[in-house]
Amino acid sequence: MKNCIFCRIAAGEIPSATLYEDDKVRVILDLNPAARGHALVLPKRHYKDVTTMPKTLLGHVMKIGGQIGSAQKKAFGYDGFNLIQNNGRAAGQSVFHFHLHVIPRRKGDGVLGLWAPGSTTPEEMQETKEKIAAQL
Repeated sequence: MKNCIFCRIAAGEIPSATLYEDDKVRVILDLNPAARGHALVLPKRHYKDVTTMPKTLLGHVMKIGGQIGSAQKKAFGYDGFNLIQNNGRAAGQSVFHFHLHVIPRRKGDGVLGLWAPGSTTPEEMQETKEKIAAQL
């Protein structure tokens, strides 16, 4: 897509700090990092979100994300990393080109407050399971 900034970055039309590239993806450093080394795995083809991605490409993106996370840990002594992928505006997606965040983490860094744990009942869990399973 000509107007998609991530398509243009993935194609090399817009300069970026590229960490890795192959025929399917380009991995770049995030311009607004949550932590030093925060990277984005960008497919070279345009997919709006995870629901439109081919399964084989999803597997490749996750594999590359794991390799980048491992490299972040080795390079800077991080304790771990998150692989985060947002789908839809309500979930925090702001660029509608699938991308996987690889965010390096230190114990207790407070970088991500993903959610506050809630509660449920066995009855609610059963009803929830049935409603979701019916849509698969």
